[in-house]
Amino acid sequence: MPDTQQLQKNIEALTPRILSGDQKALDEARTTVWAIMECLDRGTLRVATQEADGNWTTHAWIKQAILFYFRLAEMTTWEVGPFTFYDKIPLKKNYVELKVRVVPPATARYGSFMEPGVILMPSYVNIGAWVGQGTMVDTWATVGSCAQIGAMCTFLAALVSAASWNHPRQLL
Repeated sequence: MPDTQQLQKNIEALTPRILSGDQKALDEARTTVWAIMECLDRGTLRVATQEADGNWTTHAWIKQAILFYFRLAEMTTWEVGPFTFYDKIPLKKNYVELKVRVVPPATARYGSFMEPGVILMPSYVNIGAWVGQGTMVDTWATVGSCAQIGAMCTFLAALVSAASWNHPRQLL
């Protein structure tokens, strides 16, 4: 497992150079960004964590790594049964290992995480999102980028979660 502190140091050190247009710095960030995405996908890293006092801390460096992932990833076509996807981010694949039930045509992007017992009705879970144990993401609900959904709840279709990105559009 990668050293989280080193991943954070790498992203924070490269961010000013990348944001100033340094393509070499973006290329240097590739290995770190890919490691962060893998950690998010496996649930060993979260965009936001709850502290002992109950307050939440958002880890801006992880959100920044997700934005860099969009810049680094190439558009690719995926054939999944009768569906064709053309995107930069692949679909999540390890549902059996996670013990997550997925009702077609529910989709979740790589880099999202669901704890055991989650049920995805036809819905969508975006990159960086975390869905807690036993939660049902109801039909046509959208769990937005980096959203953190609690355990043992029903996330209704009338709700749409969203994370506060606070970034200029050109970063994507």
